[in-house]
Amino acid sequence: MYKRNSIDFAKITMKNEINGINRDLEFVKSIYAKLLTILPSFNITDSKILPYGLKAHTRSVSWLVEQVITQQTKYNAKKLGLDEVNFDFPDTCLHDCEIIAKGKSYFINVKIHNIEGKENKNDISAVEKLYFQYSANKNYNLIYACFGIKFENIKISFIKDYLEIFSPQFLPIYVNPRNDKIQAAYKHDKIKRSREEFLKLLKKNSKSIVLK
Repeated sequence: MYKRNSIDFAKITMKNEINGINRDLEFVKSIYAKLLTILPSFNITDSKILPYGLKAHTRSVSWLVEQVITQQTKYNAKKLGLDEVNFDFPDTCLHDCEIIAKGKSYFINVKIHNIEGKENKNDISAVEKLYFQYSANKNYNLIYACFGIKFENIKISFIKDYLEIFSPQFLPIYVNPRNDKIQAAYKHDKIKRSREEFLKLLKKNSKSIVLK
């Protein structure tokens, strides 16, 4: 009877954990959907500097575009119903941005996707960083927010109907053996799992880092 009760409790705990992450994902999606109605298009530089336009290469503009997204989130915090937005974090940090709403923190990693490109697998995060952050801080949950952009000569435009919000905990786990990073398409089917299962999978699939 005790064993059965323990199993039932574990199932309830896992269900509550997964439901909590899903609620957070939906909330963050609602915030960024509002932001997309505000985000302006912008020129990367002057046409005199790049008279033939900018090559449509996401990596060449990703940091700048991510800065536009995080700073515009902070600038429009009141319109978005947020208490506070912080983005002063070191480059080594898993999250680029902390959104605070009703006293709760949401840790966001912003990514961008060129909508005219293919939906390929992308490096999402280093296994080691995720593993140790999720192991050390039981209350830490990272959320990825991927925005669609379009290149038009030197202008960058945001695509209002492209917004992918996901948790690393629900990713299909494939680790790139060349760099020990999780790879996944931004658009993917969620695999709902517990934090404990997630950590076990990271440890099992890590190719080059010995995780304890």
